[in-house]
This record gives sequence, structure tokens and C-alpha cells, in this order.
Amino acid sequence: MSNQSRLISMVLSPAVGLWLRSQLEHVEDLQLTIEAGDRQLLSGCISRVVVSARNAVYRGLHLSQVSLVGEQIRTNLAQVVRGKPLRLLKAFPIAGNVLLYEADLNRSLQAPLLAQGVIEFLLTLLRADGDQSDGENDELAQRTPQEIRLQDPKVILGDGLVTLSATLATVSGQPTSVVIRTGLRLSNGNQLHLDRPHLLPHANARQGFPLRDLDGFAFDLGSEVALQTLSLQAGQISCQGQIMVTPEEGAGENFKEGVKEEGPKDKG
Repeated sequence: MSNQSRLISMVLSPAVGLWLRSQLEHVEDLQLTIEAGDRQLLSGCISRVVVSARNAVYRGLHLSQVSLVGEQIRTNLAQVVRGKPLRLLKAFPIAGNVLLYEADLNRSLQAPLLAQGVIEFLLTLLRADGDQSDGENDELAQRTPQEIRLQDPKVILGDGLVTLSATLATVSGQPTSVVIRTGLRLSNGNQLHLDRPHLLPHANARQGFPLRDLDGFAFDLGSEVALQTLSLQAGQISCQGQIMVTPEEGAGENFKEGVKEEGPKDKG
């Protein structure tokens, strides 16, 4: 028990903590608990890891509160003991809860990862609204997402509703402001659908033009995502579910080479 505690506290916990921090641009109050037995640790298997954090930033995405649990994690622990950085060797699921406040979500809109998605969505909106418009947005709707800059994006979170406003600009064209208010519903764990979206004249408008062609429009969150709940409340959005974490390409092969080199010693 003493040896296990020293292995976790002196080697594994610092290595996992360092790896987590290397994946994040910023994090506060990072708490880490590792559960594993001697035999599992020696084989590079971690039974369970519990992680919680506040104000984490991942690829420009701001997460107000995060609580995650990962199980049956395979690592290169034998190499970590010799001073090598921690690597994941096999994909594994992480389950937990994530909370985003409105202010953090708005900061996230500046990240390229979200900004490009917002541009593509608003272009889809303008194209769907083309038959109803007077033609002033036709030129913008014909542009590719790479030709457009996103300006002043803002999200307002209400009870069951999200309002998104932004300006789309090109080098030569007139900037176009777009405001949409919609509900969101989840299906199949990784499909996020618009629910009764409306195009608004401004963000505080009570009524707008119903976008019936976009009602039910789906965003594919990816096969690695399996959400169970998604809740929209005034000023915040929370979700509960699971996501698959995959190792870096080549990590498993590098580990196997290291094991092959030390095969006789490990057997003994």
C-alpha cells in the first residue's frame, strides 16, 4: 500500500496533472484523484481518474465548471517512471458534467474553433432565407466561409432559448448583421437540432420572422460525443454525457517498440 501510494503521488499524479495542463491554455482549481492497484499500475492501466476544474480554457473554448470521470485508461507508465512524458495508448470514454456561463460562452466565440462554425451556420441561415429577402444578402450568401470575417458575435442565454447575433463582413461587400433566436433539442446523443428558429430585427426584439426551413436543422457533434442532457437556462448552459478521448497518432506504436526492447527484463 505504501509503494502504491508513493507511485501514484510521486510519479503518476504529477505526470497526469502535467499532461492535463499541457492540453489546456488556462485552468483554475484543478483537482485530480487517481484510483489504481499495484498490478494495474505496473501494466500501465489506471482504473479510474476523477477530474474537476474551474475556468478551464481548451483551444479557446472557455468552460466555467468541469467534472469528469475516466475509467480503464492505458498509459506508458513504464516510460513515465524513467522520466518520459505521459502518453495515452488506447481510446477511452470520459463521462461528466460541463457548465458554461454566458460570459464564458461569449469569450469562446472569439476562438477559431467556434468562429468558423458560427460563420458557416449564419451563411446557411442567409441561404435558407434567400427566397424571402430582397436580394441585398445574395452576394454574401454566395461567399465561402473562408472569405468572411466574423465581427461582434454575441450570445444571450434564456430559459430554453439562445439568441445569437453577429456581423458578417467581406473585403469588398457591405457588412451584414444577423440575429437568430432558437430553442435547442438533442437527439441520438450527438445531434443538436434548432427548435422553432426565428430571424430577428435586433437581439432584444420580442418577435421575428419564423425560419421554417431551418426548424429541426441538425448540427453533428461527432461520433465521439454522446450527450445525455442539454439544459438552457438564463445566463448558462449545462450538459451531461460522454466523450471518447483518443491517443496521439503513433503513441501506441512508440510504446510497443519500447516494450519490445525491454522484453526480457520485463518478463523477469
